[in-house]
Amino acid sequence: MDQRVHLCEGMDRPTVVPRWAFARWPLGAKVGILSAALTTAALVAARMVAGSGDAVLRVPAGHLTVATVEQGVFHDLVPLRARVEPRETVYVDAIDGGSVVRLLVEAGDRVQKGQPLLEMSNNNLALSVIQQESQINQAISQLQQNEIALQQNALSNQRALVEVEYQLVRLEKSAARREGLAAGGALAREQRDQVADELAYYRRLHPIQAASSRLQSELRDRLVPDIHRQQDNLRRNLDVVQGKLAGLIIRAPLDGVVTAIDLTPGEHRNPGDRLAEVTPDSGMKLSALVDEYYLARVRTGQSARVILDGRQVSATVRRVSPQVKDGLFAIDLAFDGEGPANLVAGETAFGRLQLGGDTPALVIPNGAFLGRTGGNWLFVLGADGKSATPRQIKVGRRNADQLEILDGLRAGEQVVVSDYTSLDRSDLLVLTD
Repeated sequence: MDQRVHLCEGMDRPTVVPRWAFARWPLGAKVGILSAALTTAALVAARMVAGSGDAVLRVPAGHLTVATVEQGVFHDLVPLRARVEPRETVYVDAIDGGSVVRLLVEAGDRVQKGQPLLEMSNNNLALSVIQQESQINQAISQLQQNEIALQQNALSNQRALVEVEYQLVRLEKSAARREGLAAGGALAREQRDQVADELAYYRRLHPIQAASSRLQSELRDRLVPDIHRQQDNLRRNLDVVQGKLAGLIIRAPLDGVVTAIDLTPGEHRNPGDRLAEVTPDSGMKLSALVDEYYLARVRTGQSARVILDGRQVSATVRRVSPQVKDGLFAIDLAFDGEGPANLVAGETAFGRLQLGGDTPALVIPNGAFLGRTGGNWLFVLGADGKSATPRQIKVGRRNADQLEILDGLRAGEQVVVSDYTSLDRSDLLVLTD
């Protein structure tokens, strides 16, 4: 039985259709099937297996981008798409949180240090401040009472010592007089002995009282400074507690321009939430994201040139962030000199970052083939220019326009640098007209 071959787009082998089934199809369907088969074979480059066993792909030459390997100059540059940003930005955050009562400034207003930006309220904070004030005041009062007690004890001991010394003087004089009277028989011995015993008692009591007074004085000298320090700390704490209520009026931390204050009266903000941003008059900088491929080669001090307001401006890398996100890392650049005037935050600048000097090298254009091959191989055209085979290569430095070839190619050879989607599983490309 005769059979017809039906070539289907996207299939590597033909589907065999019985003749009787094909014959029963309408004429329009037959024409469409045959036309699709011819188009697929000629334009979509149907793959076939050559006699050598290699996968051969026929591709229209106009669908490929071909470049010539050249012995030229490699420009060690990185393309930049930078954003103009303030050199410094001070963030104003909520310390204790609360509800926004009213806004006193708007974005774009110029403010001075200490100027109120907005007012907030926090009833829980107010109650907490009252409780803390009461506790601190009680602690200060207790320390004051302790100091007074130390002073009173010191005075009492001094008074007692003076009393003992007075009794010693009095009794010594009285004993001397009574001794003379007792010797002349004018005073009974019992009265003389009574004064003598009392004198002996005060003589024994004097060193004890003197030691007590000395110890009490030393204790007071040691404790009173500590009490004063504790009182000072408590008073500072009291100032901090009272300052929490004053902190509900948010003030500008420095002179500058309010660049952001996106709040609405009645809105509640938690502690640590961003309230506003203030930019000082310290100038502008450039911030750019760079492909992680260049992370090991970008260093502070490298030079860049960008276009701003239609003119070229020089800048220098001042900071390189090593954190990579979505395949990119951030750098900051400072303008050389004063920098352009009247720059606006958010303005975009395009330019190039100089990683190294211009050096002689074997180069090819940077192409889409890198996405499929990683720069490890590419298709090289034969001498007749009608076919191309894959070849291993070694790529060195790269920029937006060029690839440095370290091994695998020679000057004058032609290579395919376009997208390799649907090409990367082929062993031979045959270029058709």
